[in-house]
Amino acid sequence: MNENVNGILNVYKESGWTSFDVVAKLRGILKTKKIGHGGTLDPSVTGVLPVAVGKATRLLEYMENAGKVYEGEVTIGFSTETEDADGHIVKKTPVIKEGHALLTPSEIDETMKEFTGKIQQIPPMYSAVKINGKRLYEYARAGQTIERPAREVTIYSFERTSPLTLDEENDSLRFSFKVACSKGTYVRTLAVNLAERLGYAGHMSKLQRTASNGLEIQQAVTLAEIKEAQEQGQLMELLYPIEYAVTDLPRIDLSREQFDKVKVGKKLDTNQLTADLSLHPLDEKLLTTLSAITTSKCAAFYENQLVAVYMKHPEKQGVWKPNKVLV
Repeated sequence: MNENVNGILNVYKESGWTSFDVVAKLRGILKTKKIGHGGTLDPSVTGVLPVAVGKATRLLEYMENAGKVYEGEVTIGFSTETEDADGHIVKKTPVIKEGHALLTPSEIDETMKEFTGKIQQIPPMYSAVKINGKRLYEYARAGQTIERPAREVTIYSFERTSPLTLDEENDSLRFSFKVACSKGTYVRTLAVNLAERLGYAGHMSKLQRTASNGLEIQQAVTLAEIKEAQEQGQLMELLYPIEYAVTDLPRIDLSREQFDKVKVGKKLDTNQLTADLSLHPLDEKLLTTLSAITTSKCAAFYENQLVAVYMKHPEKQGVWKPNKVLV
């Protein structure tokens, strides 16, 4: 493989593979070590796994922090130890009586709305979070349950996407859902918490990531397809530009003069830009954009190409300093 190849692959992760498995396989297929994934998926979860190749690996942190979209299924009526369909049943709360559901679609929909916005989640015991040097799943497999600190995540939308399906054999019901959420969200836990708020035990019975970093599942390719493209010299057709790594960051567009400063790592000072407006009218657009940004980082473009990522100076108000320069 040409070590100058840079970009992002929209990989369809199949069930049974860890995200690390996918990266390891791709290193063998593409004959390069400069590969990393942008957001872990559990082995049983399928769907979009953004993978950075070459220079794009410098942008992995932004890919990992990007929001994600998932589609899945919630089952209400019993819970499992792993909060998904792979675990043993630990609690049953029948939600069907005489052939009728004890919950209505409107009750479920209204309760789902309560989870939008910033919420607190406690990581599940069967997760890779480290506490005291050990992964939580290591404690769980040893039969231990330990205290876990809550974390704040953001749920942008959470909605039911199918009618309720009754399972009279298991006294349970299930329905499909779609959720858009921030980094660090445990969708398994979201499903469990929804069921609990409705007054029942529940779990996440299916899950697929359908979008991440501007990449959608309809265009995702399997490892077999990537291998075939590599063998036929058509890999470049599957690579997305590195700009896809920063889709969640606000964008600023630079003039030639501004680009000359950015490529050597100079700071962007809004006070200086204000002072220079009479000499450099093009700075007015940049100044307006920078002043409107509320996040701590932004992506700098020149002639429609990503050239740097800038961050707010931790001590100097109105000053942006380079976080990553890519030219």
